[in-house]
Amino acid sequence: MENNKKQSVIIIGAGLASLASAALLGKKGYRVTIYDKNEIPGGRASLIIKDTPKGQFIFDKGPSWYMMPDVFEDFFNILSEDINDYLKLSLLAPSYRIFQQGDKPSYDFFADTEKNKKTFESLEPGSGVVLDKFLKDTKYQYDIAKNEFMYKNVDSIFDFFNKRVMTLGRELPLFSKQSTIVNKLFKNDLLRKVMQYQTVLLGTSPYDTPGIYTLMNYVDFGLGVWYPQGGIYEIPKALVKVAQKYDVTFKMNSSVEKIIIEDGVAKGIVLAGGEQVFADIIISNADYEHTEMNLIEPKYRTHTAKWWNKRTLAPSAFILYLGVDGVIPSLSHHNLFFPDLWKENFDSIFKKPAWPNNPAFYVCAPSKSDANIAPVNTENLFVLVPIASGLDTSTEGREKYAEKIIKMLEKECKIPDLQNRILVKEIYSVEDFKKDYNAFKGTALGLAHTINQTSIMRPNNISKKVKNLYFTGAGTNPGIGMPVCLISAELVYKRIRNIKTPSPLTKEDLDK
Repeated sequence: MENNKKQSVIIIGAGLASLASAALLGKKGYRVTIYDKNEIPGGRASLIIKDTPKGQFIFDKGPSWYMMPDVFEDFFNILSEDINDYLKLSLLAPSYRIFQQGDKPSYDFFADTEKNKKTFESLEPGSGVVLDKFLKDTKYQYDIAKNEFMYKNVDSIFDFFNKRVMTLGRELPLFSKQSTIVNKLFKNDLLRKVMQYQTVLLGTSPYDTPGIYTLMNYVDFGLGVWYPQGGIYEIPKALVKVAQKYDVTFKMNSSVEKIIIEDGVAKGIVLAGGEQVFADIIISNADYEHTEMNLIEPKYRTHTAKWWNKRTLAPSAFILYLGVDGVIPSLSHHNLFFPDLWKENFDSIFKKPAWPNNPAFYVCAPSKSDANIAPVNTENLFVLVPIASGLDTSTEGREKYAEKIIKMLEKECKIPDLQNRILVKEIYSVEDFKKDYNAFKGTALGLAHTINQTSIMRPNNISKKVKNLYFTGAGTNPGIGMPVCLISAELVYKRIRNIKTPSPLTKEDLDK
């Protein structure tokens, strides 16, 4: 598509992959319009703002982990932008704090191998040396994946059949389970959990996660966990600013009801109310299942309802947004609680869906790093309990479970009298993900990263049946996570521009 100056693009949804795709295509000269049913851009990376007599609480609605900083920096570089002009980034130290059930001590972990080795050694003599070697191995795996696989569009197994990819691919643990690899290396129960928890960020269980994702251990311990001052919403704000430089148009409060397809070619969209809008290219970053089953006529769908119902979904989430009076000394910025019954907790999410009776949970306290998101002498807490997608979280069940989690926070995270200090309490769960994002069965993330749902086994970013219809975001390749959604934007750009290279885009690719 060389003569692109007059080509128009409609993008459905204003999530991170949409914003990134719009910036790339806008810089290249395409006329891009984004349509989204919600009030502000960002998708799941949105905001909740609550006023109280003490002042204003600003909650990041969804993502809270800024990881893989190299991917963010590289993406802005492609656009000839310096990320530091948009985001004031700080490396968190510690990266996170681990709480254990009962009276066991808490532990801090860092983007500092020497500090972590001391902690590992204190829990399991000899494990520090094992950690050191493991991180070197996973760094190598990360570099291979980033340079040879993550930025490559794939259509069949034959896309992997070249000498270099097959040679390097042998260096990756493609068919082992993540838990199997970790459990061979470490015997201490807490260390095993520390090395496995990252799979939750990928929307799956360590017992079903492909071994290749042990590279997340390098992402964690090697690249570290960062925080943009002002909160995660600064990321979509930055991408909107870049996109607007290239005249990308935003149509918020605009729900898309249908993709117009004529003779197998995507022509436009129908908005709620019946208005039709036409374009040369259609990209959907709406929930993939919703796009197929609700926006596309049956004869043009790649997958059926039966196919979708057989997929393994990433968890949904039971989220509490809490504004709390007084500081909470026991918490760090990121905090994880690990229950004793680790595998049983995952089973209640993936195998036998039910409210976790003794759940693992995550607490983000960004007010530890940012004075501007909560009033003085208060804390801003984002509490997330992974739960099964499709679980019934009726109003009565929500309130009852919220009480349970607040009591667990008081006990397990050493937060005295939390219940009586709450100034703001908002609950967000399965039904809310469905309502706000048309999320299939209320999943918080999309398709889990199981062996059968990774790489060429994920839904593709180009329609098999409809010309000029593309997909981007967590539902397609490479998958879940904010930095990965930026890579997804590069992949859909490569599709449209017919760029075959497996390496990341460069400034020159946008200038050709």
